[in-house]
Amino acid sequence: MADKKNAKKTTVERVEELAQPLADELGLFLWDVRFEKEGATWYLRVLIDKDGGVTMDDCEAFTRPFNKILDEEDPISQSYVFECGSPGLGRELRKPIHFEVCIGDVVRVRLIRPDENGQKEFIVGLVGYDKNRILCQTLDENGDGVENVEFKLSDCAFVKLYDDYDLDFDE
Repeated sequence: MADKKNAKKTTVERVEELAQPLADELGLFLWDVRFEKEGATWYLRVLIDKDGGVTMDDCEAFTRPFNKILDEEDPISQSYVFECGSPGLGRELRKPIHFEVCIGDVVRVRLIRPDENGQKEFIVGLVGYDKNRILCQTLDENGDGVENVEFKLSDCAFVKLYDDYDLDFDE
Protein backbone atom coordinates (compact mmCIF):
# COMPACT_ATOMS: atom_id res chain seq x y z
CA MET A 1 0.00 0.00 0.00
CA ALA A 2 2.87 2.41 0.75
CA ASP A 3 4.15 2.03 -2.83
CA LYS A 4 0.77 3.14 -4.24
CA LYS A 5 0.83 6.21 -2.00
CA ASN A 6 4.36 7.08 -3.12
CA ALA A 7 3.39 6.58 -6.77
CA LYS A 8 0.98 9.52 -6.48
CA LYS A 9 3.59 11.83 -4.97
CA THR A 10 5.79 14.01 -7.10
CA THR A 11 9.56 13.59 -7.08
CA VAL A 12 9.85 16.82 -5.09
CA GLU A 13 7.34 15.61 -2.47
CA ARG A 14 9.16 12.29 -2.06
CA VAL A 15 12.53 14.04 -1.70
CA GLU A 16 11.10 16.59 0.77
CA GLU A 17 9.86 13.72 2.95
CA LEU A 18 13.36 12.24 2.94
CA ALA A 19 15.15 15.56 3.50
CA GLN A 20 13.00 17.06 6.27
CA PRO A 21 14.05 14.70 9.11
CA LEU A 22 17.74 15.21 8.30
CA ALA A 23 17.32 18.99 8.10
CA ASP A 24 15.54 18.95 11.48
CA GLU A 25 18.27 16.78 13.01
CA LEU A 26 20.95 19.22 11.81
CA GLY A 27 19.03 22.32 12.96
CA LEU A 28 18.41 23.46 9.40
CA PHE A 29 15.32 24.87 7.71
CA LEU A 30 14.41 23.02 4.52
CA TRP A 31 13.67 26.04 2.31
CA ASP A 32 12.92 24.25 -0.95
CA VAL A 33 13.46 21.18 -3.09
CA ARG A 34 13.57 21.56 -6.86
CA PHE A 35 13.87 18.93 -9.56
CA GLU A 36 14.65 20.82 -12.75
CA LYS A 37 15.91 20.02 -16.21
CA GLU A 38 18.57 22.24 -17.71
CA GLY A 39 19.59 21.22 -21.18
CA ALA A 40 19.89 17.44 -21.17
CA THR A 41 20.65 17.22 -17.43
CA TRP A 42 18.24 16.91 -14.50
CA TYR A 43 19.19 18.64 -11.23
CA LEU A 44 17.92 17.81 -7.77
CA ARG A 45 18.46 20.94 -5.70
CA VAL A 46 17.90 20.99 -1.96
CA LEU A 47 17.99 24.49 -0.50
CA ILE A 48 18.64 24.78 3.22
CA ASP A 49 18.76 27.72 5.60
CA LYS A 50 19.32 28.54 9.26
CA ASP A 51 19.48 31.60 11.49
CA GLY A 52 22.65 33.47 10.65
CA GLY A 53 22.91 31.87 7.22
CA VAL A 54 24.16 28.60 5.80
CA THR A 55 27.86 27.79 5.52
CA MET A 56 29.72 25.34 3.31
CA ASP A 57 30.08 23.15 6.40
CA ASP A 58 26.28 23.06 6.76
CA CYS A 59 25.91 22.02 3.14
CA GLU A 60 28.51 19.30 3.56
CA ALA A 61 26.92 18.11 6.83
CA PHE A 62 23.63 17.71 4.96
CA THR A 63 25.01 16.36 1.68
CA ARG A 64 27.04 13.43 3.00
CA PRO A 65 24.21 11.66 4.87
CA PHE A 66 21.58 12.72 2.34
CA ASN A 67 23.50 11.12 -0.52
CA LYS A 68 23.32 7.85 1.43
CA ILE A 69 19.57 8.30 1.97
CA LEU A 70 19.06 8.96 -1.75
CA ASP A 71 21.08 5.85 -2.62
CA GLU A 72 19.10 3.68 -0.19
CA GLU A 73 15.62 5.02 -0.99
CA ASP A 74 16.23 5.61 -4.71
CA PRO A 75 13.26 8.02 -5.15
CA ILE A 76 14.34 9.10 -8.66
CA SER A 77 14.64 6.52 -11.42
CA GLN A 78 16.49 8.68 -13.94
CA SER A 79 20.01 10.07 -13.69
CA TYR A 80 20.43 13.51 -12.09
CA VAL A 81 22.94 15.80 -10.42
CA PHE A 82 22.37 16.49 -6.70
CA GLU A 83 23.17 19.95 -5.34
CA CYS A 84 22.72 21.32 -1.84
CA GLY A 85 22.97 25.03 -1.13
CA SER A 86 21.54 28.19 0.34
CA PRO A 87 18.47 29.84 -1.18
CA GLY A 88 20.54 33.04 -1.30
CA LEU A 89 19.85 36.63 -0.35
CA GLY A 90 17.31 37.16 -3.11
CA ARG A 91 15.53 33.87 -2.45
CA GLU A 92 12.26 33.21 -4.21
CA LEU A 93 9.13 32.93 -2.10
CA ARG A 94 7.13 30.01 -3.51
CA LYS A 95 5.46 28.26 -0.58
CA PRO A 96 3.09 29.49 2.12
CA ILE A 97 5.79 29.10 4.80
CA HIS A 98 8.14 31.32 2.76
CA PHE A 99 5.62 34.17 2.78
CA GLU A 100 4.77 33.64 6.45
CA VAL A 101 8.40 33.81 7.65
CA CYS A 102 9.11 36.85 5.45
CA ILE A 103 6.24 39.07 6.63
CA GLY A 104 7.86 42.35 7.60
CA ASP A 105 10.63 42.00 5.00
CA VAL A 106 11.11 43.95 1.79
CA VAL A 107 10.32 41.93 -1.34
CA ARG A 108 10.71 42.34 -5.07
CA VAL A 109 7.51 41.53 -6.97
CA ARG A 110 7.60 41.06 -10.73
CA LEU A 111 4.27 40.82 -12.51
CA ILE A 112 3.67 38.67 -15.58
CA ARG A 113 2.09 41.68 -17.33
CA PRO A 114 2.42 45.38 -16.49
CA ASP A 115 -0.29 46.88 -14.26
CA GLU A 116 -2.66 49.66 -15.39
CA ASN A 117 0.18 52.19 -14.91
CA GLY A 118 2.59 50.19 -17.07
CA GLN A 119 4.64 49.08 -14.06
CA LYS A 120 5.81 45.50 -13.92
CA GLU A 121 8.22 45.43 -10.97
CA PHE A 122 7.79 46.64 -7.39
CA ILE A 123 9.99 46.87 -4.30
CA VAL A 124 7.52 46.72 -1.41
CA GLY A 125 7.16 45.66 2.21
CA LEU A 126 5.38 42.33 2.71
CA VAL A 127 2.69 42.76 5.35
CA GLY A 128 0.31 39.85 4.74
CA TYR A 129 -0.34 36.68 2.80
CA ASP A 130 -3.05 34.21 1.97
CA LYS A 131 -3.08 31.40 -0.58
CA ASN A 132 -4.18 33.66 -3.46
CA ARG A 133 -2.59 37.04 -2.78
CA ILE A 134 0.00 39.06 -0.92
CA LEU A 135 -0.63 42.34 0.85
CA CYS A 136 2.24 44.81 0.66
CA GLN A 137 3.05 48.43 1.37
CA THR A 138 4.77 50.81 -0.98
CA LEU A 139 7.85 52.30 0.65
CA ASP A 140 9.14 55.86 0.86
CA GLU A 141 12.82 56.79 0.49
CA ASN A 142 13.38 55.91 4.19
CA GLY A 143 11.88 52.44 3.78
CA ASP A 144 8.72 53.33 5.70
CA GLY A 145 5.37 51.92 4.58
CA VAL A 146 3.23 54.42 2.70
CA GLU A 147 0.25 52.81 1.01
CA ASN A 148 -1.23 49.31 0.89
CA VAL A 149 -1.10 47.43 -2.39
CA GLU A 150 -2.32 43.91 -3.12
CA PHE A 151 -1.00 41.43 -5.69
CA LYS A 152 -2.71 38.25 -6.83
CA LEU A 153 -0.13 35.46 -6.79
CA SER A 154 -1.48 34.27 -10.14
CA ASP A 155 -0.38 37.65 -11.62
CA CYS A 156 3.17 37.35 -10.26
CA ALA A 157 6.08 36.02 -12.31
CA PHE A 158 7.94 35.84 -9.00
CA VAL A 159 8.21 37.23 -5.49
CA LYS A 160 11.73 37.34 -4.03
CA LEU A 161 13.32 38.76 -0.93
CA TYR A 162 14.71 42.13 -1.89
CA ASP A 163 18.44 42.06 -2.39
CA ASP A 164 19.76 45.60 -2.81
CA TYR A 165 22.78 44.24 -4.71
CA ASP A 166 20.29 43.15 -7.36
CA LEU A 167 19.53 46.66 -8.56
CA ASP A 168 20.73 47.97 -11.89
CA PHE A 169 22.18 51.46 -11.61
CA ASP A 170 22.77 53.55 -14.72
CA GLU A 171 25.43 55.69 -13.06
